[in-house]
Amino acid sequence: MRQLGKIHCQEINHDDDAPWVIFFHGYGADANDLFSLGEIISTKKTFNWLFPNGNLEVPIGPAWTGRAWWTIDMMEIQRAQERGEHRDFSNDTPKGMAKAYDLTMEMIKQLKVPWNKIVLGGFSQGAMLATELYLRAPETPAGLVIMSGTLVHQEEWKKYVPNRTGQKFFQSHGEHDAVLGFKQAQKLETLLNQNGMKGSLMGFRGGHEIPMPVLIKIGDYLNSVPLP
Repeated sequence: MRQLGKIHCQEINHDDDAPWVIFFHGYGADANDLFSLGEIISTKKTFNWLFPNGNLEVPIGPAWTGRAWWTIDMMEIQRAQERGEHRDFSNDTPKGMAKAYDLTMEMIKQLKVPWNKIVLGGFSQGAMLATELYLRAPETPAGLVIMSGTLVHQEEWKKYVPNRTGQKFFQSHGEHDAVLGFKQAQKLETLLNQNGMKGSLMGFRGGHEIPMPVLIKIGDYLNSVPLP
């Protein structure tokens, strides 16, 4: 593992001059969770890959812990599932997101790579953090990959999206996702497009996951990203 600021990361470094893809894992996983994607996703261009480890340790089962970027009330999500509903986070600013933002911004600063050579992305909670970083970065990053993410503090994001006018994003979400609802993913897609970005939501028949067709499309997206 490599430490950048206070964040420990797994990395795949092919070429010091190549652009970087930074993928943030979801709640309860860790840096190893998405590591294989750096080898599975096929691209025509050479990319380096960085997989940061969440700054928090969280319990996910008896004598079993994972990592996270901020705490989540999983019981609240489960109660919504039992009602046949999905928790709507669109007006919430997650407690701990600001700290995660500060820590990962310092991580990127320590990486010493210009923003136009960085594609940000993530899965679930990691996708929310990647979107926050992408929209608030001091310069426009090369791209944004949202895998099974959702809309949070929408009024804040709505203010930042116009700064990325014309930029393309990739988004995927399972139509039967029991954790983060598909309708909320559609709301995120709409917010990004209506305020100046360009992208479409790739829905698939599945749940809270990353199936192979999504990985193929991510490869296509990375091939299309304009790089210096």
